[in-house]
Amino acid sequence: MGQCTHTVFNQSTPFADVNLFSGNRALADALRFNHAGFDATRLAALGAEMGSAEMQRHARLANVFPPQLKSHDRFGQRVDQVEFHPSYHVLMAAALRHRLHGAAWSAGAGAHIERAAAFMLFTECEPSVLCPVSMSYAVTPALRSNAAIYAEWGPGLASDHYDERFVPFDRKSGLTMGMGMTEKQGGSDVRANTSRAEFAGDDRWGRRYRLTGHKWFLSAPMCDAFLVLAKTTGGLSCLFLPRILPDGSSNALTIQRLKHKLGNHANASSEVEFDAAAAWLVGEEGRGIAQILAMGAMTRLDCALGSAGLMRHALSLALHHTSQREAFGGLLAEQPMMKNVLADLAIESEAATALALRLARAVDRSENGHDPSGHEVLIRRLLTPIAKFWICKRGSHFAQEAMECLGGNGYIEEHGEGVMARIYREMPLNSIWEGAGNIMALDLLRALRGPEVGSALEHELAPVRHSHPALDRALDATLHAITGRTEEAQARRLARDLALLLQASLLRQHSTEAVFDAFCASRFAAAADVFGLLPAGVDLDAIVARAAPGH
Repeated sequence: MGQCTHTVFNQSTPFADVNLFSGNRALADALRFNHAGFDATRLAALGAEMGSAEMQRHARLANVFPPQLKSHDRFGQRVDQVEFHPSYHVLMAAALRHRLHGAAWSAGAGAHIERAAAFMLFTECEPSVLCPVSMSYAVTPALRSNAAIYAEWGPGLASDHYDERFVPFDRKSGLTMGMGMTEKQGGSDVRANTSRAEFAGDDRWGRRYRLTGHKWFLSAPMCDAFLVLAKTTGGLSCLFLPRILPDGSSNALTIQRLKHKLGNHANASSEVEFDAAAAWLVGEEGRGIAQILAMGAMTRLDCALGSAGLMRHALSLALHHTSQREAFGGLLAEQPMMKNVLADLAIESEAATALALRLARAVDRSENGHDPSGHEVLIRRLLTPIAKFWICKRGSHFAQEAMECLGGNGYIEEHGEGVMARIYREMPLNSIWEGAGNIMALDLLRALRGPEVGSALEHELAPVRHSHPALDRALDATLHAITGRTEEAQARRLARDLALLLQASLLRQHSTEAVFDAFCASRFAAAADVFGLLPAGVDLDAIVARAAPGH
């Protein structure tokens, strides 16, 4: 009688019920470097919750059963609401309970750094629901420009209670906000926007307008309010548009359809139209673009954090699988080429974490007044496009290589059980959202025009001087390039070169010799173009052991 083919063996176990924080040495070391007084207990609790089988189940269900648009009720009346699977609400409640939204703005020094680490840990479980969370974080400083609105809405935006009900804001225990900038004819070029706002009078929230137009992308349309761009007589202006008006009636926002996207399935991205919708001026009339850029800087931070978090989870899945799977007479993780790939992925993941958290520190110190020299403001301005460009650009390549570590198992969706496939589909979003690669490179060129930029970069990169010959050559060439005029066509190259140098400097300061040496040997001396090309002499075992996920 032949062997039964239904006996399953040599398959890895599910990567579940693990603490995503306790085994992440790269994150812990970066936190100690940037904010020594971080609350490890809080992050360990979040890591355990996000690594639990229960939360992974909610993440799967929220993506397998995506949001549904309910444009009308059964009586034919327009309602323009979106219905979510219950797991979506469980995830949203967890995100607000862990204070990933607007709470950091009033929590004191270090709050933005801890929030950044928590955002990365949550992303490992489910990134889609973090879209409205990220926007609620980003709009807070801009909303302060209208003191009357902020006084009424600020407490709800900082509340750690999630309230899914579609009711007026003053009846809710917690609020979320979104943003609406992109229009179909303009994309990133918001100056091409055609939506118009006509002045309609003054009331307790200030200057009120009637907004008519559309938005090609309005993510999370069930948020309680949005900051939108529209043309007034004074130019492009930032306006506050609530879903439900103060008198309890629905605002004139109609959802045309939900976007059918490659990934990010749990999040309801939509196309909307406004028909004389009521909106209130935020900030100065005609200064909308400046306000949008300020908000975009915060969401770009979250793009870098999110991609770094996804990298870490893809790496953990690859390490977990290869440490259990046998091939060619031994464990897959022990095969020389596979070990090289895993170590290279580990280096990339740690470098992404280091750069993203350094940006979070610049945000924290500049927002909390811990920047007497102004250095953090300069570095924040530079690091935002650099980190957004490079970390997000590397994400898709990273996910594809990590998927190969699992072979065909990594490519399988299996009704949402295939987490690696979900990560792969998610990766391009952070690179596109809030400005794709070219937009970030152009923004970097603008940031480099300041007279003190060169000295600020030299100060930031000083710790890595004379650490590696190839790195020194790259450092000299790049600093020389920024003192001259970089052609626009070369801006992406400059963004990459600065990102690698900054990552090297950070790894020198809070990683291990094995990681730093391998990073320099592969990113500067060899300029490897695919993962798994770490040169001979690199301590692969030490790098892989450092990256091993917790249990």
